Formats: sequence, structure tokens, C-alpha cells
Amino acid sequence: MNDNEQKKQGLQLELPQETAQGEYANFAIITHSSSDFVVDFARVLPGVPKAQVKSRVILAPEHAKRLLAALQENIMRYEKEFGPIRIPSQEPRTIAPFDLPKGEA
Repeated sequence: MNDNEQKKQGLQLELPQETAQGEYANFAIITHSSSDFVVDFARVLPGVPKAQVKSRVILAPEHAKRLLAALQENIMRYEKEFGPIRIPSQEPRTIAPFDLPKGEA
């Protein structure tokens, strides 16, 4: 296979077995600076007072915007196939599936 054929096939990704298992997260916190967006994914469980960050992804602003567009497109495709995703009433900008105790960081 020559270089042109490889370029036509696109980027190839390696997915190590331990990464392929994934991490379940039901809470995300997004922070940013002038040069980066940081997304911390955590698992919050009822009755457990402390959530543990399971994964941190650091993105350049351009990549964060591309991720937003890709998520929007995929959510539209999902809802077209499976119906609307319903979100129970909760505080704005919170993605945890249940109420969290108020605290300070």
C-alpha cells in the first residue's frame, strides 16, 4: 500500500484493550483557560460523599469546538433513530443524573 492509498483510508487508531473497556462517568466538569479546555469525567454514586475523577481530557479551544459540533451531530442522529433524549429538570449546566449535595471545591 502506497502513501496515497493510506491517506485515502484516513487515520488509523490503535485502541489498547484496557482503554477499550472504557470508564463509566455520569458527571463532567469543564474548565478552561485562554489556551485549553479541561473536561473531567467522574462517577457520582448515591450515598458516596466523594466523586472520583475517572478521566481527564485536555483540548485546545479549536478541538473543543469540533467536539461540540460532533456531539451535536451525533445527538441529532441518535434522536432521529431512537427519539428525543429526555433530561429531568435540574440545575442548569449540571449533567449528573441526580441531585448533588452543595459543597465547595
